[in-house]
Amino acid sequence: MSEAHVVHGGPDGGLQITWDFSTNANPLPQPAVLTEAIRAADRRRYPDPHYTALRTHLAGQWACDPQAIHPTAGSAEGIRRLTLAARLHGVQTVWVPEPGYGDYRAAAQALGLSVEAWRDEAGLRALLQQHHRAPMPVLCWLCEPNNPTGRHLSPACWQMLGEALDAAGQLVVALDLAYAPLVLQPTGDGVGAPLTLLDRCWRLWSPNKALGLTGVRAGAMQAPLSPPDRAARDAAGWEGAVAALAPSWVLSAEGVALLMAWHTAPVQDWLSAARHTLAAWAVAQRAMLASLDWHGEPSATPFFLAAPPWVPRVGEAAPHAVARSRALDQTLRLHGIRLRDAGSLGRPGWFRLSVQAPEAQRALHAALSTTHTQEGRA
Repeated sequence: MSEAHVVHGGPDGGLQITWDFSTNANPLPQPAVLTEAIRAADRRRYPDPHYTALRTHLAGQWACDPQAIHPTAGSAEGIRRLTLAARLHGVQTVWVPEPGYGDYRAAAQALGLSVEAWRDEAGLRALLQQHHRAPMPVLCWLCEPNNPTGRHLSPACWQMLGEALDAAGQLVVALDLAYAPLVLQPTGDGVGAPLTLLDRCWRLWSPNKALGLTGVRAGAMQAPLSPPDRAARDAAGWEGAVAALAPSWVLSAEGVALLMAWHTAPVQDWLSAARHTLAAWAVAQRAMLASLDWHGEPSATPFFLAAPPWVPRVGEAAPHAVARSRALDQTLRLHGIRLRDAGSLGRPGWFRLSVQAPEAQRALHAALSTTHTQEGRA
């Protein structure tokens, strides 16, 4: 089976990007302590192949056994590795959110697995009910908060998942937490799920987005704790495969440095201040787009879905509206601006925009104003 094509934000080999609204990386400059930690990484030697100090450090932060932590080269690598471990343990079906990150589907399709998408919580409930009637090994991907919507799952949805894990012995839940550190008004660790349920999921962390260092590919998978139910025991049994499937030195010296610095007080203080700044910028950016008759959706993060006036607020956009949005995307590239076309994320005609500095917002406003004026004269 051919692998799904995955589209990403950031550089794409096209025209030079001056104002990049397509990537979810924190746009604020990193604190000096973090920059120095990366600079001081020892590139002359291999990292410890077992990452003992790093795993001990992260285990202290997450109150778990160091052996439950598996370093990754970012979430994308972790998604591939966990999906392969699932395949080796008999999983034939993968559930993915839509709209959602394309790597979940791509990883499953590359291994010939069946993919079923859920578009909303009602769709997830339907899959869970179907699974209850006919249990089979399933890997269910969640993103908390979701990319591209920036929304949390509801408490009712978490309760539904907990009940499904209680009832179904062959359901394994994988939780992508790449954007949890970017939640603008976080409670706890920025995740809406109760801790007792989180402990029953595979958790994938990759703080490089929140720290504005997406070029440093670094993350960690946290295996479920050893709970009494069969599903999580089976998931914990994957740990040997997850460890064995990792390439040697999966994490670079710079990646180790980033993860070691992530939870330090100076970096956490900077991140807290950054969230306040980004929240203010988000209000301004939404107001700017609204002044041009764009409409957006609520989001808990410094990225959100927005659409130009020709795309309906509710329902799917017509083909001509999708084509018009794509044409706008190409026109903005001529102005050095890149947005993230949300078509590959499951929302044709819409864009995912990250919150950017006022200077970038002014550039986007000017480009959109010029484009709308020209269209009005046509």
